Amino acid sequence: MPYLAAVDRLTAFWIALGAQVELMDERHHDLVLAVTSHLPHLIAYNIVGTAADLEEVTRGEVIKYSAGGFRDFTRIAASDPVMWRDVFLANKDAVLEILGRFTEDLQALSRAIRWGEGDTLEALFTRTREIRRGVIAAGQETPEPDFGRQRKGE
Repeated sequence: MPYLAAVDRLTAFWIALGAQVELMDERHHDLVLAVTSHLPHLIAYNIVGTAADLEEVTRGEVIKYSAGGFRDFTRIAASDPVMWRDVFLANKDAVLEILGRFTEDLQALSRAIRWGEGDTLEALFTRTREIRRGVIAAGQETPEPDFGRQRKGE
C-alpha cells in the first residue's frame, strides 16, 4: 500500500473513533513533542532528583513542604522510567535542541534575578500566564483559581 494511502486510511480510522488528526513532518513533530512533553518530563525528573539529593533537606521535609508546583513535578517524575529513557534516546536530537534553548533561557532568567531586573521577570511571567490561559481556553486543562487577579481586585 503506498504511503499516502496508508496515511489516509489511518487518518480515517482515528477520525472514526472520534480523534482529531493533524499531520506534520517528522522533524516538526519531534520538536513540538520535545518542548511540550519531553522537556517537561526531563525537568521534572531533574528537579525531583535534585530535591532528593540535597543533604540538608530530608525526605520528610520535601514531602511535608511540597507545594502545588513540586507536587506537579513529582506526578510527572513518577512516569515510567523505562519508557522515558527510550523516548529521550530515540528523540535525542530534538530533545537536545530544545534543552539547549531552555538552558539559554534559564541563564537569561538567572541573570535577570541576579541583577534585580524585575521588569524582565514580570514580562516573562505575564507572557507565560497568557500561555496558560490559552491552554485552558483550548480545553486542555480545567481552569484553576487566578489568585493573582483576585488579590489585585480585578
